[in-house]
Amino acid sequence: MADMSKADIAPLMAMPARKKTPRKKIAVLGGRVLEMGLSAIFLFALWEGIVRFFAVPSYIFPAPSAVTVALWQGIVNGAYTKALIVTTNEIVVGLFLGSLVGILLGFAMVSIPRLDRLIYPYVVASQTVPKVAIAPLFIVWFGLGIESKIIIVALTCLFPLLVNTMAGMRATDPGRVALVRALCGSRPQLLWYVQLPSALPYIFAGLHTAVVLSVIGAIVGEFVGAKQGLGVMVLQANFNLDLAAVFALLVILALMGVILSGIVSWLEKRVCFWAGR
Repeated sequence: MADMSKADIAPLMAMPARKKTPRKKIAVLGGRVLEMGLSAIFLFALWEGIVRFFAVPSYIFPAPSAVTVALWQGIVNGAYTKALIVTTNEIVVGLFLGSLVGILLGFAMVSIPRLDRLIYPYVVASQTVPKVAIAPLFIVWFGLGIESKIIIVALTCLFPLLVNTMAGMRATDPGRVALVRALCGSRPQLLWYVQLPSALPYIFAGLHTAVVLSVIGAIVGEFVGAKQGLGVMVLQANFNLDLAAVFALLVILALMGVILSGIVSWLEKRVCFWAGR
């Protein structure tokens, strides 16, 4: 090995890494699921042991067994399922609209500097105002239905996508931009072939943040005023001092956020396949 020259080693270093076979991918996925399962079992066992050892009342801090029973009962009687469908619709539609507006506005503001100077201060000002403070206004304007919650979620998700889209476009390699212009490329071609691929990793980073904020925005909107949804059920359980039901609903919300974030990660790997290299 010591007698090998740099010219001999270079081809070896340039060899691409072997792709994982389906069996290896399944094994890796199974290992991750096993790790998560074991950590959850340990956490719940520790939680159950502390509650039982110190004899903590259920109206102060429920045990995982009580939370599991409340979760099962809510799913069996269909109450949690109906509320979950309503809240999921609010989150998905609001996330889509807010992300779409944020991405389009980000592209427009970078492409037209004057538009950036005119609109960006108002966007920042609208995001500075707490959503809890303006949520009652949307309830008055759009009612207690799903429309007001969708608008709250959309406003919550708009800013992360806007900022990340602008950052991604401004991070485009100037050499690539100069090359497209030297080849007489049009503005749409520059946007599609150069700026958009550069901004996609940033856009997905903003989506990861927007997914978490969308769940919070939907629950805040339901807290202020709604006819149905997981937020309404949380308020009802709090009013009845049924903390087991509260924790069960929080588990559902946490799982919803994890699932949505996983979907975004899956899409990111498919769309931004070059970023992982």
